[in-house]
Amino acid sequence: MTAADPVTTADLVELLAGPVVPAARGLLGCRLAAGGVTVRITEVEAYAGTAGDPASHAHRGRTPRNAVMFGPAGHAYVYFTYGMHWCVNVVTGLDGEASAVLLRAGEVVDGLDAARARRPAVRRDVDLARGPARLCAALGIDRSAYGLDLLGDGPVRLRPPLEPVAEAAIEAGPRVGVTGAHDVPWRFWISGDPTVSAYRRHVPRVRR
Repeated sequence: MTAADPVTTADLVELLAGPVVPAARGLLGCRLAAGGVTVRITEVEAYAGTAGDPASHAHRGRTPRNAVMFGPAGHAYVYFTYGMHWCVNVVTGLDGEASAVLLRAGEVVDGLDAARARRPAVRRDVDLARGPARLCAALGIDRSAYGLDLLGDGPVRLRPPLEPVAEAAIEAGPRVGVTGAHDVPWRFWISGDPTVSAYRRHVPRVRR
């Protein structure tokens, strides 16, 4: 398969069953649909499991919260953060070996009115799903999506890109806001896309 070839669902299944970094890069341009809205993914972050990635939720092993990260691939790992936001990840890799890709940002390509209704304070359409919490809000994704098979015909569906993203159009850099492994360049995004979120390195709070 070359960059010009169409990506099939079978290709996506094979991609997600492999290592997390190639899977993360391959998710760029894919479409995620839920709640009457479809988003084209423009920014992601890769997280390994217990094998030396202190930024991963699975770094210390399996818990009730992160259990879905241990497989099977293609399922949704949804978590709540800062007491107010949902974030969605796509599980990757072999069963029993935790890894997942955080979907950080996307372009709303269908269901624009529904996305606007969920995020009425947003002035620009490029900001509707610009950031992981905003992406979930635009799609109406919450805890109920935890563990769903994204490659099936359920309420949250992941589909291949209509046009593959060329390798030359993909940039890489540090992950955003993590407390460990700050400079691991496992954030990937489509170069020049206006929906990509701003980079902010984690700054520890100073106790007084």
